[in-house]
Amino acid sequence: MKVFLLTLFVVAAFLVFNRMARGQTIDSAEAAKRVAGGQAVLVDVREPGEWASTGVAAPAVLLSLSDLQGPRSEWKPFLEENRGKELILYCRSGNRSGIAARLLTKEGWTTANAGAFKDWSAAGLPVRRVNSP
Repeated sequence: MKVFLLTLFVVAAFLVFNRMARGQTIDSAEAAKRVAGGQAVLVDVREPGEWASTGVAAPAVLLSLSDLQGPRSEWKPFLEENRGKELILYCRSGNRSGIAARLLTKEGWTTANAGAFKDWSAAGLPVRRVNSP
């Protein structure tokens, strides 16, 4: 019984931590609605090679997490242009978009994590191809 309870506790803790790590989450349909309404900007935080290999959500701005955590050569002008808008982020699995959301939230931005590109695509929402870097 003790082993069962310990296992149950570990699994529950993992699920809670995983949820917290991803930040506020929304589904793809809600993300599309907010973006179409002009109150939010959708951002794909994957890397350029990933964008080229799978495609991206049609309305997405392509800004890698590595640039956000590094020089911000692409992120800085984007943030200046989008002050006051909600930033909705997605990646391959929802983990990197969660990292980006937490970082930006700490800086005062309103963010949401839309999870994975596959969720957007599976919802039948528009996608586009991008050229290799």
